[in-house]
Amino acid sequence: MILEKGALYVVATPIGNLGDLSQRAIEVLQSVTVIAAEDTRHTRQLLQQFDISTDCLALHEHNERKVTAALLARLAQGDSIALVSDAGTPLLSDPGFHLVREAAGQGLTIIPVPGPSAIMAALSAAGLPTDRFCFEGFLPSKSAARRRRLEALQQATPTLVFFEAPHRILSTLADMQSIFGAERRVVLARELTKTFETFLRGSLEEVLQQVSADQNQQKGEMVILLQGASPAEQDGIDADTERVLKILLQELSVKQAASLAAAITGVKKNLLYQFALKETSSK
Repeated sequence: MILEKGALYVVATPIGNLGDLSQRAIEVLQSVTVIAAEDTRHTRQLLQQFDISTDCLALHEHNERKVTAALLARLAQGDSIALVSDAGTPLLSDPGFHLVREAAGQGLTIIPVPGPSAIMAALSAAGLPTDRFCFEGFLPSKSAARRRRLEALQQATPTLVFFEAPHRILSTLADMQSIFGAERRVVLARELTKTFETFLRGSLEEVLQQVSADQNQQKGEMVILLQGASPAEQDGIDADTERVLKILLQELSVKQAASLAAAITGVKKNLLYQFALKETSSK
């Protein structure tokens, strides 16, 4: 394979199944001058599987700014460099942003070599809307900060995608249930493309119960996908209140249903009335 001189190749690598490494990615990794890897030990194990002997150097969150200057100098001299992370597509919750930004700023050539991504794999099989989605990466590890971030997303309408560590999965799902409501739909995608790949689908309450009851579902690499807010939630009406109002609308007028729903739920009658009007006019 003939590579472009002085080009930075951003190469996606498998998230589990080695069969997902593309032929193009193999050829690039074989042909570049050097591979900038998040963890050289991990990457060398991958390279050995494909008989790739290209030199590696470390580029991770602790040394990226220091190493970037040297890599830019090598690119300017005509070296070709591949950037890889430990798994998946670089820069998605992984190092590399500073290098790519600086290379772009200097007018150097940057070439993506697309491939595996835990985000795309999870979305493709989740069964949640994918016309709009928002990747939020890892939530804060402390509960108070995590809850504040989730509260800021409470009325977001796109499907929300998060990475989460296994030791925090129960507390994160519990915080999500508390903030988004027990009925909000969620998918937990675990160990994607690996031997024990699983998808748990259901309400937050159901999935939290399943994970709590099965220690195996508390292990491995995880992606949480949360359905976006419904129109009712955007109006400040939670799922339980919406359900009560819709039941009442089957038997009562808009005014009567809103008044009774307000008495039952404590939500302001005018808010329920306006939502009920939209609900009936859309039918």
